[in-house]
Amino acid sequence: MLNQLVKDINNILWGDYQVLIYMLLAAGVWFTVKLGFIQLRHFKHMFSVMKGSTKSDKAGISSFQALCTSLSARVGTGNLAGVAVAISLGGSGAIFWMWVIAILGMATGFAESVLGQLYKVKDTNGEYRGGPAYYIQQGLNKRWLAIIFSLFLFLGYGFIFSAVQANTITDALNHAYDIPTLYSGLVIILLAGLIVIGGLRAIAKFAEWVVPFMALSYVLITVIITVLNANLVPAMLWDIISSAFGLQEAGAGAIGAAFKHGVQRGLYSNEAGSGSVPHAAASATPNPNHPVSQGYVQMLGVFIDTMILCTCTAVVILLAGGSNSDQMEGIRLTQDAMGSHLGSGGADFVAAAISLFAFTSVVANYAYGESNLHMFKLDNKIGRACYTTGYLLMILWGSMAALPEVWAAADMALGLMTVINIIALAWMTPTIVSISKDYFDKRQAGKNITYQTGDCDIQGQSETGIWDNKE
Repeated sequence: MLNQLVKDINNILWGDYQVLIYMLLAAGVWFTVKLGFIQLRHFKHMFSVMKGSTKSDKAGISSFQALCTSLSARVGTGNLAGVAVAISLGGSGAIFWMWVIAILGMATGFAESVLGQLYKVKDTNGEYRGGPAYYIQQGLNKRWLAIIFSLFLFLGYGFIFSAVQANTITDALNHAYDIPTLYSGLVIILLAGLIVIGGLRAIAKFAEWVVPFMALSYVLITVIITVLNANLVPAMLWDIISSAFGLQEAGAGAIGAAFKHGVQRGLYSNEAGSGSVPHAAASATPNPNHPVSQGYVQMLGVFIDTMILCTCTAVVILLAGGSNSDQMEGIRLTQDAMGSHLGSGGADFVAAAISLFAFTSVVANYAYGESNLHMFKLDNKIGRACYTTGYLLMILWGSMAALPEVWAAADMALGLMTVINIIALAWMTPTIVSISKDYFDKRQAGKNITYQTGDCDIQGQSETGIWDNKE
């Protein structure tokens, strides 16, 4: 009965009605237009904001740590297993639509991260916390909607998504080395527990070191593979474009499959619009001292995740001759593709990569859930202990569950979160545009870019007056 309920909800969000796909595309187009094509016009500035991004204060983590934390949550199964799923079900054309949703999603990611930073609060430990539940409660004065979002976030990022990541790690290790999934799951629990017990700062420090290393290593291997197969690249690119627009024999049916699975897996990977990344954005000490600066940082995160890392996986699979399959294929398709390029070492590399990629997601997911404990007045020892126990048990379950079951539950949780967040973002468009214009005008005039409460019209106000005394 539970499986049927999940299936019915996913059918509305992702299946026959594709409600969420249209909402995401509409949100991406809406904020792209309302913000003046910011992801294109301010592309260079997006990188320049990272200068001095290692600075922080006692209440927050640095902008670079926030970027790495958000990437550690984004960069996981969606980049390796998710891309493989998109290709196996939607063909190579799914990659084109994954790119489209990423470009549009950069504007959506900017918008939600600006709000996350603007409406952040301090918890009982004096640390910054924020996210959609916070800006829904403070900006829209809709606590009931904030509570519903928080519950979906706990279901998704607090529990199910970590199960998805654990499932991919254990499957990859079982495929490469025949390690029993239970044993791998127990090791994941032990390592994750040692890190998350230190809270957000420990998670951010872990991400700051691991994420750049694993991302650069993955890109380097892909570049080498691409150079070695340079003669196949033009045909691969044509295959992506032609499949995306149904220029091959399969026709309109192929367009629909490519579109659906490209958008769906693109969202799952870059998380733009889902309401997850604002939690990392809110935890940061902005540089410059303006909420919009974190919008640029997290917009960069969408670009890195999908346009770079997901593309790397697609290139590896397609250059190995990856094609449609009648069944969902996850990490094993990526392992087999890498093996065809690197020989016996290919499966080893992917097993190591997915273990790092997915494990960082497991750890970052905990931080997102923990950020919402404050909403329920549970940011205390008992609340954290209960949350941590449930989180670790779900990792164990995920390590041994069947792939379709886990992905279906993850899609449902992500979809329900996203519906609420997109509605809230659309509702708060005037605030997003107003505070963004404040930043744009100060930058264009060469003024010191800082923000104080009252600099522009916003909906509601910060619960703790964090922006009242900014220098």
